[in-house]
Amino acid sequence: MSARIIGIVGGGIVGLAVGRELTRRYPGTNVVVFEKEDRLGAHQTSHNSGVVHAGIYYRPGSLKAELCTRGRSMLREYCRERGLPYDECGKLVVAVEESELGRLDALEAKARRNGVPGLRRVAGSGITEVEPHAAGLVALHSPATAITDYAAVAGAYGEDIEKAGGEVLLSTAVVGVRRRAGRITVATTRGGYTVDRLVVCAGLQADRVSRLADGVDGPRIVPFRGEYLSVVETKRDLVRGMIYPVPDPRYPFLGVHFTRSVSGELEIGPNAVLAFRREGYRLRDVTPADLWGLVTWPGFWRMGLRHWRTGLSELWGSLSVRAYMRSASRYVPDIGVADVRRAGAGVRAQAVDRDGSLVDDFRIHQEDGVTTVRNAPSPAATSSLAIAEYVVDRMGLG
Repeated sequence: MSARIIGIVGGGIVGLAVGRELTRRYPGTNVVVFEKEDRLGAHQTSHNSGVVHAGIYYRPGSLKAELCTRGRSMLREYCRERGLPYDECGKLVVAVEESELGRLDALEAKARRNGVPGLRRVAGSGITEVEPHAAGLVALHSPATAITDYAAVAGAYGEDIEKAGGEVLLSTAVVGVRRRAGRITVATTRGGYTVDRLVVCAGLQADRVSRLADGVDGPRIVPFRGEYLSVVETKRDLVRGMIYPVPDPRYPFLGVHFTRSVSGELEIGPNAVLAFRREGYRLRDVTPADLWGLVTWPGFWRMGLRHWRTGLSELWGSLSVRAYMRSASRYVPDIGVADVRRAGAGVRAQAVDRDGSLVDDFRIHQEDGVTTVRNAPSPAATSSLAIAEYVVDRMGLG
């Protein structure tokens, strides 16, 4: 009997974690990863804050809450085993206005139900004991929140796949999927491949590739660019770990925050600006096909009608560093406009339903040998190993 072949579409951190889990759990299975770029983790995996989340934000009982909690501990152990950077520098979520205290209370209750380790509420001098230059009324301190290098983690997952006999095919875009006689033919820019099972983890292209595989249209990916500012070297030490605002519960975005990187830099961001190219890291990046995909999706217009004021505010912050910092400086007053420089950007794949709702939880669908990961934004990187377990558990491989 020939060995089972399983295809993975997407060489980002989630797809690679699934591939690794398959080779680990089912030795002898042939895993083939199709990645359209010339390197692994080219987009969301390597364009983020590098934060390992502890589970503060997610609705108790949701997939995000469950898989983030398990995924964080799994990732911590994996990084230690592989000698990858993992720094539990901790996070403060800070309320700077009285109007935010109710939301902070709700956030604390959620975090405690999720079992966030070491969580404590601090006020006054307690805030400055953790972050001497931070300002605020009350904060939640999460000492287990960490930072890592997700591009390096993804690279290690890819190495694990190849060491187990799997293949990682770069510069190989999937352009078609066809089911026939119990097998699946995957058409790529480098020819056709026949597999027994297929897992789609295509990130910013998740809806398009999933639709090739199962014909289901929705939710659609709406890209949001997240821009960062870099703090000048002389001011980097003013923040020891991470300082976050109290998030707006209407949105899955966490707000502009201060984050140290494992390389020692200090970044501020990201914001959330509507992008007109799925892999567009600059304001001027526009792709007609991506723009057409937005304007022809009813959910885009319904989302816009609900949230246009917030969208304009985010755009103004993108255009003006002064406006960007007006919000950020409330948390660390000693870092101002003169202390920052424009840095990189990332693009978040935000799934939006036909009714205009921003999909919050992970959305994973399985049918007839095909698994589609249609929504896996943050904390997907934190949760990657746990997502992989979840997906493989449900593939019915026996």
